[in-house]
Amino acid sequence: MLEVKNLSTFYGKIQALWDVSFSIKESEIMALVGANGAGKTTLLNTISGLLRPTSGSISFLGKRIDGLSPHTIVEMGVSHIPEGRKLFADMSVRENLEMGAYANRAWKNKGETLEQVYRLFPALKERESQLARTLSGGEQQMLAMGRGLMSRPKLCIIDEPSNGLAPKLVLEVFQIIKSLRDQGITILLVEQNVRHTLETADCACILENGRLALEGTCSALLEMEHVKKAYLGL
Repeated sequence: MLEVKNLSTFYGKIQALWDVSFSIKESEIMALVGANGAGKTTLLNTISGLLRPTSGSISFLGKRIDGLSPHTIVEMGVSHIPEGRKLFADMSVRENLEMGAYANRAWKNKGETLEQVYRLFPALKERESQLARTLSGGEQQMLAMGRGLMSRPKLCIIDEPSNGLAPKLVLEVFQIIKSLRDQGITILLVEQNVRHTLETADCACILENGRLALEGTCSALLEMEHVKKAYLGL
């Protein structure tokens, strides 16, 4: 579904990604693992068009998307749920969700998609008239995920969904991510909780200093001594 080849990205004169390559199959969860500053968010932003790569290519369903505008990439079926939620704080829950359906192919079905989101996150239905800033941290994360789903994505990029959440809510977020995969949505996931991430995802890439250090199935990576020591504290 997604193929990244020899991707390099700069922030001004500072190189953040070096020659990164990987691919994601349809209906699987791919995790990106790495320390702070490893280049994970830079990679996500480059895929979704917020940053332009200096070299390399990105293909989605066989079509090149590097160089396209972010809204065009959304129209093609890629949704990016950013770190920190980035909600419209003074808009209601429903208004935030409807903003997620602005893409032409999603707008005509927004009523149907809204009901699907409400079934996935019943708390949002109960609070659809509340302003986003009045929600709890967990509810705000639900809203961010729900807004991302309103564009009816084929590929959903999720950056740090459990950040700042209580442990019980973290487990709920991971269950939701697995349920999205079971519904046929492909997931590219960046998450600080490495153990839960590797236990949830199908495969993973490990970034170190902007370079791809390891890649493989999560079951195999969990058995590697380097992963145990560097990321699991074992």
